[in-house]
Amino acid sequence: MIQSRLEAVRDRIHAACVASGRAPESVTLLAVSKTFGPHEVQEAFAAGQCTFGENYIQEAVQKITALAHLNLQWHCIGPVQSNKTRLVAQHFDWVQTVDRLKIAQRLSEQRPAGLPPIQVCVQVNVDAGPTKSGVLPADLPALAREVAKLPRLSLRGLMCIPEPASNFVAACVLFKRARGLFDALNEEGLALDTLSMGMSDDMEAAIASGSTMVRVGTAIFGGRHYPA
Repeated sequence: MIQSRLEAVRDRIHAACVASGRAPESVTLLAVSKTFGPHEVQEAFAAGQCTFGENYIQEAVQKITALAHLNLQWHCIGPVQSNKTRLVAQHFDWVQTVDRLKIAQRLSEQRPAGLPPIQVCVQVNVDAGPTKSGVLPADLPALAREVAKLPRLSLRGLMCIPEPASNFVAACVLFKRARGLFDALNEEGLALDTLSMGMSDDMEAAIASGSTMVRVGTAIFGGRHYPA
């Protein structure tokens, strides 16, 4: 089941890239495995998936430890609190949800010396939703410049989770805001290469707007069962 769903998602990415005049290999698929166990991750790995995203730190660390022999790439895509930065710095390869300098500084300080730098995206609140995580667009350039200076981190790009849009065109409007911010930072000389945006329901709009990484969970693993 996971294999067939993965194939369907890859077909959607391929079709969206062709429709936008882009090379299919320009978009990375990140499988969001939160609430699913090591067995489902192993199924996805057997179907050729090697990059996984997790929202819940302690749950993720258990999976990362259990599956260390598979040499997977793990992305933290959930909020990072100060009391969890050490766990994140020790176990994850990427952190896509940096929205405060304090968090970036702690990740930098707590990254073990024997590991490569953490690959980082700054999360931006493109539609200024009051309940959304992410730095506001006006504050993004200053934060990005400071994060880029930190040792043991490598600033790769931006991540966003806009409010669900009513249709394809409306979704593109929001995603293109993020693309504009991404392009502006590159014009400043930050040399970013990752624009993480788009999920199961809106990946086509995200790809049309310039996404280089889509974060897909439900379309791969099925509906989630959250503990009561």
